[in-house]
Amino acid sequence: MTRTPDGFRARYGPWALVTGAARGLGAELARQLAGRGLSLVLVDVLEPELAALERELAARVEVRSVLLDLARPDLLEALAPALAGLELGLLVCNAARVRIAPFLEQELEAHLELLAVNCRAPLLLVRGLAPSLVARGRGGVILLSSCSALQGTPLVAHYAASKAYNLLLGESLWAELRGLGVDVLVIAPGSTETPGFLSEGPDRSSLAGRLLMPVEPTVREALDALGRRPTVIPGLRNRLGVGLLSRLLPRSLAIALMGQNLRALFRR
Repeated sequence: MTRTPDGFRARYGPWALVTGAARGLGAELARQLAGRGLSLVLVDVLEPELAALERELAARVEVRSVLLDLARPDLLEALAPALAGLELGLLVCNAARVRIAPFLEQELEAHLELLAVNCRAPLLLVRGLAPSLVARGRGGVILLSSCSALQGTPLVAHYAASKAYNLLLGESLWAELRGLGVDVLVIAPGSTETPGFLSEGPDRSSLAGRLLMPVEPTVREALDALGRRPTVIPGLRNRLGVGLLSRLLPRSLAIALMGQNLRALFRR
């Protein structure tokens, strides 16, 4: 049963922090959290999109936006002024770097930046902000993973590895923090119609291209799962696909099929 907005706000409000909030899943998470009554701290590096989202949501809830690169070494210190005086009830680590290309064709600096944004930033944010949630005895943490985290995935090797980090960190924290009043959820979407994904030029006429999941139901299903399970894979087709890969096929074949699927989708 879906919680009422008042019940959701009482447990996860009054403020939520969303990283990577300017567009895609992050922007939709912000919109739906606002619809459930939470005020928002929105963090991103995309200034025009972030400002536009702040203007959109400020008519519904209180909003603070922070233009911030999550790869910077002093992340928590840089974020602290925006959080001063706020009672944070929900942390959403959505921001991520990804490039669809063979591992060896990507520069080491790009790999290190991906590691900083996809892994180091969630670690810093959870370790820095979760103690306050535990202290008040209620709240939530959401970490964004991916279906690519469930097996090796050619063309996004390092991205998949970083998302496996978030998957295991989140599921482990779900067990550690649930008795302390804090709900932890890992969202593992499949291919989704986000601006970032579409900017890579997927072939929409391919089978995988025709099965891209819209952003709005992805987020709605995910937020409905918060507090009910450790991990959610939005979309029935995605869950069936994961079941096929993980339960019925040899792991080597599952990895090969993931690579074949991406190569067909992006013609690479």
